[in-house]
Amino acid sequence: MPDQLPAVLLQVWGVERAKVPSAMLRMASTRRLLRQAPGLRFRKLLGTGSGRSFTVRDADPRHWALLTVWDDDAPAARFLDGHPALDSWAAVSRERLDVHLRPLASRGRWSGTEPFGNPLPGKTFGPVAAITRARIRPRKALTFWRAVPPVSLDLRQTPGLQLAIGIGEAPVGLQGTFSLWDDAQSLNDFAHRRRPHVEAIRRTEQERWYVEELFARFAVTTVRGSYHGRSFEIDRGARPDADRPSP
Repeated sequence: MPDQLPAVLLQVWGVERAKVPSAMLRMASTRRLLRQAPGLRFRKLLGTGSGRSFTVRDADPRHWALLTVWDDDAPAARFLDGHPALDSWAAVSRERLDVHLRPLASRGRWSGTEPFGNPLPGKTFGPVAAITRARIRPRKALTFWRAVPPVSLDLRQTPGLQLAIGIGEAPVGLQGTFSLWDDAQSLNDFAHRRRPHVEAIRRTEQERWYVEELFARFAVTTVRGSYHGRSFEIDRGARPDADRPSP
């Protein structure tokens, strides 16, 4: 039997240049504020970037992210209703993007765990999202960085992509992406039919770039707020009726 599926939240904050030092301090203080949060099973404070090369030059010091995984919708809703961690970021941010997700599939590990449970492969209608994350072998970093730009360029030209953000726990070596798509078909077309990504998948096994990797996809429940001044508004309810297991 699969584990009970968790509720997954992603917050992305944008800060003015003068507030960057305050945001960096919150990367440490937020860990303390979340330590005793009821129902929280996984959390990562993340830097962001363009994801065009996954090197230091991609980093965006004016946008920071928090990924949290909750036992179910109830503790996630209580967190969103008002938590000291969110209040702390509100004091320094000029914009915020909130994304509420439900796992559809997850393969791999993150810091030795399976943070999104063990969902059965599912079918969904409407917007979907993907999170990828990898810990890169230091001796493979150069070949990995050389392989990234063609995939990143093609990603941004793929029909159906609404948003792509590079995410990482450190400037180098711990890299990932969050992407938001119109529908599952658009994501599948990029992942399995676009030549640069298919070639990158082939080389991943050949080159053994990663010590640890994870790929997960999600049904999008809600998206609200803005990122780089661009507004987003998606609301499909807590449990979209259109979602159903694959036959």
